[in-house]
Amino acid sequence: MPTVLRIGSFRFHFYSDELNEPSHIHVETPDGECKFWLEPIRLAKNRGVPPYIIRDIEKLVYKYQDLLKEKFYEFHKR
Repeated sequence: MPTVLRIGSFRFHFYSDELNEPSHIHVETPDGECKFWLEPIRLAKNRGVPPYIIRDIEKLVYKYQDLLKEKFYEFHKR
């Protein structure tokens, strides 16, 4: 589960066994974990992360979208 980015208490990562899914990023927080699709950006799954934190994470996903996609494809060799 490679970590791509750390910002504050957020850890942006993906799982190596999710090659058959579109580009995405998982974000671990102290409250839980969420998953965002990267093309287009939208929330895919949320487990325990409060809505106001989801909004903050979504802003970061937009800000770092190019880096997150680059790392996803680099790891999965697409």
